Amino acid sequence: MNAPQTTKTPAKTAVKNPQRLMQVLLAPQVSEKSTYVAEKNEQVVFRVVGNATKPEIKAAVELLFKVEVESVQVANVKGKQKRFGKMNGRRKDWKKAYVCLKPGQEINFQAVE
Repeated sequence: MNAPQTTKTPAKTAVKNPQRLMQVLLAPQVSEKSTYVAEKNEQVVFRVVGNATKPEIKAAVELLFKVEVESVQVANVKGKQKRFGKMNGRRKDWKKAYVCLKPGQEINFQAVE
């Protein structure tokens, strides 16, 4: 018996559509862990849309913040189980991107007062 042959699709390249790139990054992820990673490894952590690819995230960060990106690591975060009275519920899953900047580059998120 022969297994069905699958054809591989070519790898997706970075999308050059600026409208799409403006929607890829949702927000910076500010936490103790992300602050520690930022200081130690020159990385910045972002919440991104669920279907974002590494090349899209890299292009979006370079476009929005005018910095050079060395690499991108992505993690899918599972939503927490929560209770609402007697009902069990679950928060949404979301995607987090660790963006490693080239040496000498940095992104400052200043609080506006």
